[in-house]
Amino acid sequence: MKEFTYTIKDELGIHARPAGMLVKCAKACESSIYITKGDKTSKATLLMAIMGMAVKQGETVKVKVEGENEEEDFLTIKKFFEENL
Repeated sequence: MKEFTYTIKDELGIHARPAGMLVKCAKACESSIYITKGDKTSKATLLMAIMGMAVKQGETVKVKVEGENEEEDFLTIKKFFEENL
């Protein structure tokens, strides 16, 4: 298992467009990817669950990657966050 924390920089937070892109990116990965904000955790492939977390700019989320291809998937999802959120 690998994980990182990330503070959202997008002025609208994780809104519909980047949430959809995040789901698409997570589905392309072989590993399971989870996002946690406070006491809420969601699988990164579940759009409505991610939207329901209502992550706003300046809030920090924890991203956990676990699976057989976790090293590569970790780098992929971390790069996605850095470039899009």
